[in-house]
Amino acid sequence: MTFEPAVFEVEHLELIAGGQPILKEVSFKVLQGEYCAVIGPNGGGKTTLMRLLLGLQKPTAGTIRLFGEAQARFRHWDRIGYVPQQVTQTDRLFPGTVEEIVSMGRISKLGWSKRWRKEDLRQIEGAMARMEVLDLRHRLIGELSGGQRQRVMIARALASDPKVLILDEPNTGVDQPSQQRFYALLRQLNRESHLTILFVTHDVGVIADDIGRLFTVNQTLSTCNDPKALMSCEGMSELYGIDAHLLSQHHRH
Repeated sequence: MTFEPAVFEVEHLELIAGGQPILKEVSFKVLQGEYCAVIGPNGGGKTTLMRLLLGLQKPTAGTIRLFGEAQARFRHWDRIGYVPQQVTQTDRLFPGTVEEIVSMGRISKLGWSKRWRKEDLRQIEGAMARMEVLDLRHRLIGELSGGQRQRVMIARALASDPKVLILDEPNTGVDQPSQQRFYALLRQLNRESHLTILFVTHDVGVIADDIGRLFTVNQTLSTCNDPKALMSCEGMSELYGIDAHLLSQHHRH
């Protein structure tokens, strides 16, 4: 059996900003092929944690390893696809086409000639096909619906052929049918392509059947290996510090 290092291995991570603790004593692993969700209240540190994993912020203390390598020495950032918050809020006057937007995700793979190779074009087209936007390739991004723009931005992240995909609340401004289609595509990517997915969301009800592990973040981090076990009013009330009432939604057909 071949040993595969964890995609992310975090130990005793802390971040203090403006004299206030944002994250403290955070330790966890994400293994290759996992589908994990991250939930927590606004201001609890979810987005900050993602930025720390991506090297966009530096921790006050603790260590982060990516694919078994210390973050300070890690150079293979094209192995990590990232879709940030509010990605669907593209300026409608932006002149880029869908194909041009998706191609941006492949730039890190360009060789010394800085010209597209057959493999690059194949990956770009494949990413559009996987996210079902191939038929939109010549449309301007500003002409698309929120759900379509969402899938284009994920295709951009997939163009570099990453091993892990991080999504930070990408559903803002996306209607319910588009969200259902989006979750189905994520399931397919995880199961068929063995793509590791780390997904920050408030929409825990509709993904509880799909995810393998649930991380709850509110300064500290807890791991739930049975996401359905947290789907209770008591569990949500403790995490969010409010009297929670859960509504069930189902996205399977």
